[in-house]
Amino acid sequence: MPSWSSSSSFPYVGVKLVTHFPQNSSINLPGVQGSYVLFNSTTGQTLASMDSTELTLYRTSCVSGLGSKYLSRDDSEVLVMVGAGSLAPHLIRAHFSARPSLRKVLIWNRTVEKAEALAKKLRESEDFYLSGLGFEGCGCLDEVVGFGDIVSCATNSETALVKGERLKVGAHLDLVGSFKPSMKECDDEALKRGRVFVDNEAALVEAGELVGAFERGVIKEDEIGANLVELIRGDKVGRSSYEEITVFKSVGSAVVDMLAAQFVYERYTGK
Repeated sequence: MPSWSSSSSFPYVGVKLVTHFPQNSSINLPGVQGSYVLFNSTTGQTLASMDSTELTLYRTSCVSGLGSKYLSRDDSEVLVMVGAGSLAPHLIRAHFSARPSLRKVLIWNRTVEKAEALAKKLRESEDFYLSGLGFEGCGCLDEVVGFGDIVSCATNSETALVKGERLKVGAHLDLVGSFKPSMKECDDEALKRGRVFVDNEAALVEAGELVGAFERGVIKEDEIGANLVELIRGDKVGRSSYEEITVFKSVGSAVVDMLAAQFVYERYTGK
């Protein structure tokens, strides 16, 4: 995943090399791993090499948190976290940063023991010790998804996990996991009930939820509410009412990878 800038104020070229081994969850390893190399775009000099596994966790969760800032209700109190993998703690932190009104996190995973273990770990974490957040592992997603003011999904699922009919009025659905047409984390009803936003245009051709919905005529491309840059600039409006259901689908981009690598490099070197 290469990206580059010709601007003198942003003199970087970056490349991320990524592997995807979804079965790694069974051996307690991340499904997505890789390395990132940052270069000077003026001289070609190698500036830094870093673990892009960790970089991607921060980048991905921060994009979701930023989307939540524009799309979730400002009185959100319950976060339902779908998936208990390596990305889940980062997403919980990002959503809590965007919505400090959160009071409870319900964690679901196909293996309930993994959800309960993560809930216990976060309860004991220094990050949340004085936060007032409660954490609970759950065994049945259908029973708890309706409690979520924010529902965040980070899985490798190829079958819909979140059923749109169960989303509460005013919910914000954050879809992170899918990055190819065969993958999806929610059904068509969730997209029909909600107003859909994306991190960037690549989501329209990469995200299984959207690709399938377009093919079946569930929604049209011109019905997408906005991308993240348009929301930040104020070119388009995000959430329009407290009753509206919002859906944010992210697939990531090489540009945001490079921005994250720039941030790490400049913080480390003090530039």
